[in-house]
Amino acid sequence: MVRGNILVVDDEPDICRLVQEILEDEQYRVFTAEDAGSARVAYSRLHPDLVLLDIWMPDVDGITLLKEWSGNKQNTAPVVMMSGHGNVETAVEATRLGAYDFIEKPLSMGKLLLTVEHALQASRQGKTKDVPRISPASSLTGNSAEIVSLRQQLERVAQSESKVLITGENGCGKGVAARYIHANSNRSSGPFVEISLGAVPPENLLKLLFGSEQADVLQTGSIEQANGGTLFLNEVGDLDSDTQLKLYHALEEKNYLRVGGSSHVSADVRLITSTTYDLKNEIKAGRFNEKLYYLLNVVSISLPPLRNRREDIPDLVKRFVDTFTAAEQLPYRAFPISTLNRLRNHDWPGNTRELKNLVQRLLILNRGSEVELEEVENVLQSPVAVKSYPARTENSLFEMSLRDARDAFEKSYLEHHLRETAGNISELARIVGMERTHLYRKIKQLRINPKELKGSEKK
Repeated sequence: MVRGNILVVDDEPDICRLVQEILEDEQYRVFTAEDAGSARVAYSRLHPDLVLLDIWMPDVDGITLLKEWSGNKQNTAPVVMMSGHGNVETAVEATRLGAYDFIEKPLSMGKLLLTVEHALQASRQGKTKDVPRISPASSLTGNSAEIVSLRQQLERVAQSESKVLITGENGCGKGVAARYIHANSNRSSGPFVEISLGAVPPENLLKLLFGSEQADVLQTGSIEQANGGTLFLNEVGDLDSDTQLKLYHALEEKNYLRVGGSSHVSADVRLITSTTYDLKNEIKAGRFNEKLYYLLNVVSISLPPLRNRREDIPDLVKRFVDTFTAAEQLPYRAFPISTLNRLRNHDWPGNTRELKNLVQRLLILNRGSEVELEEVENVLQSPVAVKSYPARTENSLFEMSLRDARDAFEKSYLEHHLRETAGNISELARIVGMERTHLYRKIKQLRINPKELKGSEKK
C-alpha cells in the first residue's frame, strides 16, 4: 500500500537517488526533479502529498519555489526545505512563508523519515506546524575545566571583530563554537550564515559564496546574506585553490564581483572559519594558500576532543535526550549509571557528533524505558575491522602527508567492504557505521566506482 506521493527537488542526483531509495523502502511513491523547471512541471501534474525542496539550486532557489507553491490554492501539500548551507534566518523565513519544516544536510535519515511522517499526518488532519523556536546559538554543554575555559575564551573573542579560525577533530562542535561567538557578539541580532564547504560541489561554491548575475536573474551569495552578521565557513581546508584565491582577494579588497556580474559588491561581515586539517602542513604541500591562511588566522581557537572531557558526557546525554524527545517526538528513555559509565569509558573518535548519533539511535530502537548496557555495547561494537590490508598502503602510508594517508586508507577500506558486500551500499553503510548520505559523498570524493567492484566479491 502506497503511503503517499512525495516530490523530491534537489540539483544533486546522488541526493535525489538516495532519498528516493530510502522513502520507497518505506512504501512511499517518490518522484524527483533536479531543477526548478522540471519541479514546476512535476508539481502541477502530479499533485504530490509532500515536497522535499532544496534551497540552493542553480537556476531558481527553493525559497522562490516555496513562495509560488504557498499561494497555490489547488494544492496545499506541505513543503519541507532542505539545505547543506542553511542558517537560522533562512529557516525562520522558510517557515514564515509556509514551509512545514527545515532539515539540514547531510541528512539524518531518522529525522527525515520522522519529518515526512509528521508532515503527512498533519496535512491529512488539516493542521499546520507552529513556526519552530530556533535558538540562535547552542550552549556548550558541560562543566569540565576544558569546557569552562573554552566558554570564557569564546566570550572574550566574541567582543572583538577579529576573524577567528576554529580547529579541532571532526564532531567536536566547531559549528556550536561559531554560533556561541555570534550569539555573544554585538552582531547577535544580525544573520548567522553557515556553509559546510565539504558538502558543496566545487562547481557551485563560487555562486554560493559570491552570488551570480545571469540574464535577468540575480542570486545573492552567502557573503551578502550575512551582511551585518557572521559568516561561518565550516571546513575551509576543503576549498579548491581557485576559490581560495578569490576569497583571499575578496577579503583583502573588501569587495568582489558576483559570478557573471560587472559591479563590485561589498558586505559588512564577520568571518569565522573552521578546519580539521593542519593548515600549515597543507600550505607546505601546496594545497592551501598561505596568504589566505594568515588572513583567516587572526585568532585561533582549538576545541578539546570529547575523550579529554569525559565528565561532561552525562550532561551531553541529558541534553541530547531532551532535544530528540522534544523536537522529533522520540520516546523518552533513561540512561542508568551503568550505561553512562560505559559511555564515559569509550574513546569517542567521532566526538560529540558520535555521541549524539548514538543517543538518537538508542531512542529510535525504543527497547524499554531504560537503555540497557547490552544495547550500548551492541551499538558501540560495529564490525569495522578490515580483513585484508593492501601492502602498498601499509608500507607507504608513513611517507605521505596525513591527509593523503587517510584518503589512501579510506579508499582501500571502502573498496574492500564493497567487494565483500557485492557493491551493496546499504549493507556497506551498516558495516562501516555511516549514514548513506555521508557514504555516497565519501565514495564520490575518493573516486570509487561501486559498479566496478560489484562483481569482484570473494567467492
